[in-house]
Amino acid sequence: TPTPPPTPPPPVESLPIPPSPPRACAPPERVAVTGASGRTGRLVVAELRSRGIRVVALARNVSKTTALLPAGDDLEVVACDHLDAADVARCAGGCDAAMWCATGFAEPTPPPPAPVKEPEPEPENSFLDRLKNLLGLSAPEPPPPEPEPVVEPEGPGPKTSIDLVGVPALAKALAPVRGGDGADGGETDDGDARPLPKVVMLSSAGVTRPAWDAAKKERFPGSAEIPIVRLNPFGILGIKADSEQRLRDSGTPYCIFRPTGLNDDWPAGSRPILSQGDLAVGRIHRSDVAAVLVACLLSPAATGKTFEGSALAGYAPAPSLDGALARLGVDADGPPAAAALDATYAALQQILPGEKQDAAALAMGQTYEQLDGGVTGRLGKRGEEDAEGPGAAPKPSS
Repeated sequence: TPTPPPTPPPPVESLPIPPSPPRACAPPERVAVTGASGRTGRLVVAELRSRGIRVVALARNVSKTTALLPAGDDLEVVACDHLDAADVARCAGGCDAAMWCATGFAEPTPPPPAPVKEPEPEPENSFLDRLKNLLGLSAPEPPPPEPEPVVEPEGPGPKTSIDLVGVPALAKALAPVRGGDGADGGETDDGDARPLPKVVMLSSAGVTRPAWDAAKKERFPGSAEIPIVRLNPFGILGIKADSEQRLRDSGTPYCIFRPTGLNDDWPAGSRPILSQGDLAVGRIHRSDVAAVLVACLLSPAATGKTFEGSALAGYAPAPSLDGALARLGVDADGPPAAAALDATYAALQQILPGEKQDAAALAMGQTYEQLDGGVTGRLGKRGEEDAEGPGAAPKPSS
């Protein structure tokens, strides 16, 4: 019996057509950076430039920033008043995205003095007025007004956090034109994958902890009792938390990274450990912070997410953070569940530096190694530190 011929394949027209993959996100070509003269900001600028991205440094002090950053065709330093939303928008104009690496306080720019009004010339007297004056019938001239008392200011005006003003101003300046931009980490209205972040904010681990209730602080003492949270110098944690929320509420695609203790003695090139729930404690080198920030700027998986990060020494970083970022939840879905928080806390406490691994026992200015050896830190014993006095960390600035 002859073998039947094979069944011919169906015509090409009848084959199912696979759906088109999501449109790839074009990486930014020109990025605005605040705090570019700071220790972390300088590393962010270098990381961006190493990837072929042009940088516009929004500087409060142009001469200082210019002196600290290597010159090049891929760098522009512009003067920017971070407390003036219109000026922030002007300086960020033409940029595809922005990195907020600044923090600190500044005095608002005073308004220009009111123009001096020239006195109007007195009208010429009419014939009737001159006649009244001649006969002594005119009304007497009114007495001159009493001069306004001069009140001398008691001191410099109140300072304002540049974070609270500059972060939402930058987000507004970079807000997408059309709706359905996927700012919350979801897909866009036309089915495209979520976009890249337009604003990546450098915040800080611990920003929510001063507001925790007593039960939560007791549940996670290794996170709630660390020095920066106990003392909260200059109220900076609350300011950062408020600034974060203003960015989330802006509608602009964003990412917020909260590193743990910045420590340039910790090995650079360590593996970032990302988590959520504001439980992270530990150390991370500033160069690793810069690498994470730029990776977030280039990854759609980072959009609409807030997360913390420390670094695990002895383990090289992964070639890409996309996998770790993809496993994080988007802010729009709400905070992690209680069970997830318990598991995260238990895991993170095991990778603390030092032998005692007791972050709650640290004094401000004391290292884990000093705690292990019973050595008092540079600001004194725990509970006796002056976090805002001489020798303490300087008031936050870029």
